[in-house]
Amino acid sequence: MSSEAQHDVPLDDSPAKRIALAVERFGEKTVAQRAASLLMGANEGEEFLLWVGGRHAQGVIDGAPPLYWPEVWGARALTFVWDDSAASAVHRGLGDQAWRVREMSARVVFLRELAETDALLPLLEDETARVRSAAARALGEVASESVAKGPLTALLQDTEKEVRRSAHDAMVRLEKRAAS
Repeated sequence: MSSEAQHDVPLDDSPAKRIALAVERFGEKTVAQRAASLLMGANEGEEFLLWVGGRHAQGVIDGAPPLYWPEVWGARALTFVWDDSAASAVHRGLGDQAWRVREMSARVVFLRELAETDALLPLLEDETARVRSAAARALGEVASESVAKGPLTALLQDTEKEVRRSAHDAMVRLEKRAAS
């Protein structure tokens, strides 16, 4: 990538600011669709990686193993920009082998209020506490009380404090939603 093209991307800005600038340049739907494409494992090109990944993406472009980072950056971008066509990519991300992708996808479900109860329930037993916590939060936002109350109650006994807190907060949200 030419250094001139790199200068167009504010590598050190926050993800929120970079995504907002990308939306100004390319349009909301295009950014959301390309982010979803990244989440699905597609190559969206070096410049787009810089928009979603910032300075960290430069390492991948320079030859560091990409591992799961492009998928994480794609999911994270969907927390800032959205198009309904991205829902299937988020669903796929909930089952990704990389815990960071599962966690970020659960965050997208929470923020976008996606109907992903069936995909979230197994994540309550994920080996990674951050995934369990994100799944609990998302269930509190999208699940019915009858489906989620039992599994969330079980998480109140989790070994990780943050998971217990997320489960409690999710149960409070469920109760508020049921009462309204």
